[in-house]
Amino acid sequence: MLRQLPPQDRFARRFASIASSAALALGLCSCQTAGTSDITGSLGEKTEASRAADPRGELDSDRDRFRTNPNDANAALQYGKALRATGQRSQALAMLEQASIAHPDDKALLAGYGRALADNGNFQQAFDVLSRAHSPDDPDWRILSAQGAVLDQLGRHDEARHYYDSALKIVPEEPSVLSNLGLSYVLSKDLPKAEEILRHALDRAKADLRVRQNLALVIGLQGRFAEAESIVKADRPPEEAAANVAYLRRLLSRKEPAHTQADSKSATAAERAD
Repeated sequence: MLRQLPPQDRFARRFASIASSAALALGLCSCQTAGTSDITGSLGEKTEASRAADPRGELDSDRDRFRTNPNDANAALQYGKALRATGQRSQALAMLEQASIAHPDDKALLAGYGRALADNGNFQQAFDVLSRAHSPDDPDWRILSAQGAVLDQLGRHDEARHYYDSALKIVPEEPSVLSNLGLSYVLSKDLPKAEEILRHALDRAKADLRVRQNLALVIGLQGRFAEAESIVKADRPPEEAAANVAYLRRLLSRKEPAHTQADSKSATAAERAD
């Protein structure tokens, strides 16, 4: 007779793929949405939070701008971001690949291309492209954090944490990097350490719903469901609190992993931040 696993162990194994997808998402965008979106910071994406309010509306204007100026690297980058924000990841990858060929020295464009590669599960190529987008003499913490997220997806957790540490030397206590670091420990199954780091990240960014969701997920993975729900609904208006709890419950009640083998390359589960 097979020995039945304790509930926490069954739960942790069941949602290992959720944690993996969350780790990627959080490392790869800088949008501030509360829902499921790619999150690893795009290089210098200061406007992403405002764009997130109506990504499909932005898509039309960015598409028009790109079609008017197809050789404009920044127009290509913004159009690629809009495609990613609306879930059109394969289209974003194809477009950004062509743009990066036309502008091989544009580091911002390379960073966007690297993130699009990661969105589509091409992790080693994503890491290589992100490395080309990064200058050691002028380091960008967002790219370092994105590189860490990709290394986590490759199972190279110790290396990933070196990149997060480097990012934190540039922006000490940056919540998005701390959140990525916390999810790195989720992937290596050190849930208490992950919880410690994510709690610290939440202390630094109490308004960031993604960090709340990540902390709640880690606490839920340890079987403390009531506490997890209280975290995602704290200080939220009633309707938003209810939606947050429903989202968490959907994650924690699935009988199957969030992604099948076929779609596990998609970076759209819980949230990473940058």
